[in-house]
Amino acid sequence: MTKAELVEKMAKDAGISKAAAAKALSSFTDGVTKALKKKDGKVTLVGFGTFSKVRRKARTGRNPQTGKAIKISARNAVKFKAGKALKDAV
Repeated sequence: MTKAELVEKMAKDAGISKAAAAKALSSFTDGVTKALKKKDGKVTLVGFGTFSKVRRKARTGRNPQTGKAIKISARNAVKFKAGKALKDAV
């Protein structure tokens, strides 16, 4: 499902315009992004799942074309853990 398809579905289900649905979706994604930028960023939607920030350590990888070792720097990554209701539905 694309963002446009999700906006269309949200608008139809909520009985609102596509513009309002797009604004609501944008607000949701901005809110999740801002929450995850915080030090102990975490967003929990009961029944749906949890978005959390994890720190990946620096490590050594390999260039698949040349086989040469490369250094991969440490960085933050986002992890999603599905909630029980979502797991049961899928």
